[in-house]
Amino acid sequence: MANLQFDATHIDPTPRFDPLPAGDYAAIITESETRTTKDGSGQYLQIKIEVQGGEFAGRVLFDRLNLWNNNRQAQEIAQRSLSQICHAVGVMQVNDSQELHHKPLIATVKVRPARDNYEASNEIKGYKAAAGIPVAQQSFAAPRAPAAPAPTGFAAGGAAPWANRAA
Repeated sequence: MANLQFDATHIDPTPRFDPLPAGDYAAIITESETRTTKDGSGQYLQIKIEVQGGEFAGRVLFDRLNLWNNNRQAQEIAQRSLSQICHAVGVMQVNDSQELHHKPLIATVKVRPARDNYEASNEIKGYKAAAGIPVAQQSFAAPRAPAAPAPTGFAAGGAAPWANRAA
């Protein structure tokens, strides 16, 4: 049993999962892992991105990079996104996705309107270096221990333009 002394009368119980407004957000990659595509024919790198500072500090976005996919165009899109991330954080050769963690970057976020059975959601349209600060001098949040080991190696890749959702 835990002594909480919590008063719920002053806390809104409704979780807020509305998409972030479109724009550029200072962020860091906090986690990454390889996952198998829904049809089982490939794999993608899923990255978890946390907004740093401002009104939306702590909000989380996800991006999927289809680095191992039968669709060559999907791979090329993912490779360009990964290259944007690498340039933004100043890590030009990556052996392990953890090398990209906890380094500041700017994520350009768009809002994908609601359609069919899906609510409006966020989509990351690009990455760039945090403006005005040399990459080597940037620092945001202190690194946290990773939740799971990150995948190693990057074959050919592509970014899945769907599946970027704010948490």
